[in-house]
This record gives sequence, C-alpha cells and structure tokens, in this order.
Amino acid sequence: MTDTFEHKDILQGNERKCIATGKIGDRDAMYRFIIGPDSQVLPDLAAKLPGRGLWVSANQLSLKLAIEKNLFEKSAKKTLKVKENLISEIECLQSKRLLDLIRLARKAGQAVCGYEKVKEWLSKDKVLLLIQAYDGSGRGKSKLSTPDKAKFIGCLSSLELGEAFGRQNAIHCAVTSGGLAKRIVQEAHRLTGLRRNFGEKSPERKRQLNER
Repeated sequence: MTDTFEHKDILQGNERKCIATGKIGDRDAMYRFIIGPDSQVLPDLAAKLPGRGLWVSANQLSLKLAIEKNLFEKSAKKTLKVKENLISEIECLQSKRLLDLIRLARKAGQAVCGYEKVKEWLSKDKVLLLIQAYDGSGRGKSKLSTPDKAKFIGCLSSLELGEAFGRQNAIHCAVTSGGLAKRIVQEAHRLTGLRRNFGEKSPERKRQLNER
C-alpha cells in the first residue's frame, strides 16, 4: 500500500500530486491528509500517520479549492467529513511547527532575538536566516538588512516570535547555520502560503490571542 492515490510509475521519490491543482511537486511544499476511522479528513503535517494520503499544495487557494469542490471525496471516492475550520486549524498547527523549530534553534545556540543581538550576528556574518515580525515597525526593521546569501522570513507576528524565545513579543530574530535552518525555511514557506495577508488573523488565531 502506498501513501498516495497516484500510481507508483507516475510519481518519483519525494514527488506527490496535488488533488486541487493536479500539479506534481515536492511533498515538502504540500500538506498530507488522511481519512480517520469516522471518515473525517485529518491533517497530517508531519506526513507520518498510517493510511493512504491525500496531498494538497501548501497554500490557502489550493486548500479552499479542495474543500469547496469536494476534491477530498472525489479523490477518495467515498463520502467524507471536512471540518468547517480546517484551514484555520492547519494554520495554527503550522505556526506551532515553525515556532517549535525556532525554539529548538534557540536552545541549541543557533538562534537569537533582539535588535542588538541580531545586529551583532549580522556584523560577524553569522546569519543564515533573518526573521522579522510582520507587525513590527517598518522603520526599525529596515535598519537590519538580509545578507546576500541569507534568507528572509516575515510570516510571524511579534507575539508568535516572542513565544519562541519566552518573551511577551519579539521583532527581530537571526538563525545561524545548523541542522535546523533548512527545516525552518521549509515550514516558514508553508505558513506563508496560508497567510496571504499577514496583518489579518484567522478566527482560530484570534480566539487563541483572546484567551491569553
């Protein structure tokens, strides 16, 4: 049994086919879903749960298309249950995955936050990733430039970035080379696909913030 509804001779290695767009791409740029015992469509962001997989490109448009056009049911060829807040749930899970990786990088000494610390790392050419909160001051963020060979991430709020460092909030973060940098970039790319307008919070995210 394979973890996809595509034939083995169509897909190679890490490739999967999006049920929404029909395009074949890298599985790291997609979300995997499985069908639970109660016929519920369940997100499997780590792509490790047993069962046959349904894959959707990691962006809001593809997810909406899959839900609105009943493409999960058409691909599985059976009646399925899809949560009304599925996209919001995935956004929260994806944010947590990204923050957990940044937290691990901090504990491993591979990430720092705060303007002065980030500025120091930039001056020493130690930065592989520059992360800045989308709701931070534009003027303040413009004072720190992404190095030529580094990548920029801007899909997290100051509150979320602060969570990774045990602070109320954080605007600037830098990640140096290490085993976690590549994974942080992958997860950030997937979260960016869900957040077309970074200033707008999903209903689920608003609920979480109100509970603080």
